[in-house]
Amino acid sequence: MSSMEVDFKQYELRCQLRGHEDDVRGICVCGSEGIATSSRDRTVRFWSLDSSDKRMYVSSKMLLGHSSFVGPLAWIAPDEEFPEGGIVSGGMDTMVFVWDLRTGEKVQSLKGHQLQVTGVVLDGGDIISSSVDCTLRRWRKGQPVESWEAHKSAIQAVIKLPSGELVSGSTDTTLKLWRGKTCLHTFSGHTGRYPAPQIYHALFLLDRSLDTVRGLAVMHGLGILSASHDGSIMLWAQSGEVLMVMVGHTSIVYSVDAHVSGLIVSGSEDRFAKIWKDGVCVQSLEHPGCVWDAKFLENGDIVTACSDGVVRIWTVDQENIADPVELDAYASELSEYKLSRKSVGGLKLVDLPGLEALQIPGTSDGQTKIVREGDNGVAYSWNMREQKWDKIGEVVDGPDDSMKRSVLDGVQYDYVFDVDIGDGEPIRTLPYNRSDNPYDTADKWLLKENLPLSYRQQIVEFILQNTGQKDFNIDPTFRDPYTGSSAYVPGQPSYASGISAKPTFKHIPKRGMLVFDAAQFDGILKKISEFNNTLLADLEKKDLSLTEPEISRLGAIVKILKDTSHYHTSRFADVDIALLLKLLKSWPVAMIFPVGSMLVYVNYRPPYMFQIHCSPSQWLAFICAVIDMLRMTVLHPDGATVLLRHVEVNDVVMEMIMKATTDPALPANLLTSIRAVTNFFKNSSYHGWLQKHRSDILDAFSSCLASPNKNLQLAYSTLILNYAVLLIEKKDEEGQSHVLSAALEIAEQETLEIDSRFRALVAIGSLMLEGQVKKLAMDFDVGNIAKAAKASKEAKIAEIGADIDLMRENGREFGQIFCVGIKLEIAEKSRSEKFILTNHIFRGTWGFIS
Repeated sequence: MSSMEVDFKQYELRCQLRGHEDDVRGICVCGSEGIATSSRDRTVRFWSLDSSDKRMYVSSKMLLGHSSFVGPLAWIAPDEEFPEGGIVSGGMDTMVFVWDLRTGEKVQSLKGHQLQVTGVVLDGGDIISSSVDCTLRRWRKGQPVESWEAHKSAIQAVIKLPSGELVSGSTDTTLKLWRGKTCLHTFSGHTGRYPAPQIYHALFLLDRSLDTVRGLAVMHGLGILSASHDGSIMLWAQSGEVLMVMVGHTSIVYSVDAHVSGLIVSGSEDRFAKIWKDGVCVQSLEHPGCVWDAKFLENGDIVTACSDGVVRIWTVDQENIADPVELDAYASELSEYKLSRKSVGGLKLVDLPGLEALQIPGTSDGQTKIVREGDNGVAYSWNMREQKWDKIGEVVDGPDDSMKRSVLDGVQYDYVFDVDIGDGEPIRTLPYNRSDNPYDTADKWLLKENLPLSYRQQIVEFILQNTGQKDFNIDPTFRDPYTGSSAYVPGQPSYASGISAKPTFKHIPKRGMLVFDAAQFDGILKKISEFNNTLLADLEKKDLSLTEPEISRLGAIVKILKDTSHYHTSRFADVDIALLLKLLKSWPVAMIFPVGSMLVYVNYRPPYMFQIHCSPSQWLAFICAVIDMLRMTVLHPDGATVLLRHVEVNDVVMEMIMKATTDPALPANLLTSIRAVTNFFKNSSYHGWLQKHRSDILDAFSSCLASPNKNLQLAYSTLILNYAVLLIEKKDEEGQSHVLSAALEIAEQETLEIDSRFRALVAIGSLMLEGQVKKLAMDFDVGNIAKAAKASKEAKIAEIGADIDLMRENGREFGQIFCVGIKLEIAEKSRSEKFILTNHIFRGTWGFIS
């Protein structure tokens, strides 16, 4: 059935909602109350109908609280608890938040997922959330009720059916139907067999599965809709039967929704929201960027979320269509966007001069000039005899041997290929002459474009295949210095006889642990002595002071720790460590701050719980000094061994961590405590303890990232990096996922101190290279994080960004796909020769269309 046979009214732009500062990722239709949208800018916005213009919406609430980009949303209809309704949001920060729209405040924080939250849905009074951590979780009244591993790979979406069951969609290519925690049926059908070449291009560049189930929706009265990375939308009966397959997108389909009228809308990376009726695409709504989400309003209007940060509403109601000025402005915006990405003859179309350039005479007979005419580039040749520019033809892309040679930057080449790197990068041009060595060409081009050298072999293969140089003579003993592979020979499998070597990285993987080994030992003793003198000065509390032998003992401990040259022979007495731990137990149970003094409860000596008055700074200095001694003791081989015996009996260290991080946590307490824990990684005897308490430790210190204290930020990043190294060694996939999530959150903070961000990036790279979570990392924004790092002015940030980017590229299963095309009109001849040359690399076939 053609689209002309379908009874359908065309959608047109109604209005554009501007306010988000980055990609709009999610849409939630809130009944007749309004629209909620989520964004990469970490906000949720609520849009209400404009009382002065019913065609428009205005931003009436901005919900702030997520520490990373926000994705899925759900609507809580107005009730007694939420008189004006509520919003549930999930983010990359692993959190699920519940918001009261009346106040705009966050009323519940649901913490439990280890990785990005990808879906939220209401089930009665409960909230169901899905995550990249492969689990579904049920929350009730702000508390976790149950959770279960629903898939073996990341879950990308979850919906509730009218009959009460849940449906989840996953990177494992399947949908699952759930009643409670029982899986009733597994739907298998997205197999990657539908994609067009552009989808291979988009997917392989981003290292994403071809058949991930990305979006889900209920099709009223019929079944379940699923959107996939394979470019298709499927309609399923609840029994698992595939009722319909809709194919038309040329890239990943991120979202799908249905209306009671029977219409379906889908959003895709190909920049289109497509509208479907009876399995036929009846309209494509073009956008100046990726369409992350698309939803129907109750009246049939469509809301789209775009990567340009704009929310758009589309309508068939003639009374609500945008005015002609706004429609023209949007058409111009689309045109400018396409022009900015179009390249002709090896040049960006927007960089070409207009027709006015033809007013300037040429300097020699046959001189060529390319000018912009509308959306095309047109070549002209200077006719010296007649003193005019003759039209040669319209140029789309690089030439074939039978045509004139192409000009790039004033130089003629046999070939000028357009190379689409993807990820929103501009089109690059690759010039080549048949007399050139393809390996030299590839090397020089990669260096010029600042691209990973791992592309080298793919580019050489591409050049040889697309220039017909099957007889190119290559030294059979040649080895690619970057990959270790033998030279590519057309007609033979890639990397046929070479030794496949991993590319080298500058900063990853990280080996060994980082520690904080600097200490002012004299200052530590001074702080303890000052506090002890305060006790001695109080006649009533004099008996609470440290005894002379205890002060001497602390002096002996400091002497051992200062003499690092004899660490291999010096020894700690058991009473030394016992004294340090006893002092740690003196941590205050409660604090009261009267003017000029602090009431502290101490319990390091019977009868315990005595009260003393001292200045807050004295007490804080005393506690920090004790923890600092512990921090250095764990770096001493014998000190660490003796301490471990005590920790195994009575875990004073975990008790210390909990007290140090209890709200309101003081920066000094946090800093000394996190540095002490970080040093525990130095001794392998503590690795089991660190692995066991990983979740509690990371959660306890997670607030350090939000602190303005740069030393705290650095200590937290160091803790994360050490955990990455440890959990890679232990092959602890769950732990690696937790650490990856924390490291990504740090790396996103581009304003952080350099070393803090650098250590987080090294953790990410190490986990991706040697850990078991590379696939999970690809589901996060690791590509954008690497891109941002590569653009940094700080050398080591740029270098680790390049390492991560190279690793992503190196992990692709299929190579880069280059598309080449040219169209020329030869004005000098009596006939018009037109052709489009397309190369489908992944099929290994050539197609010529006259």
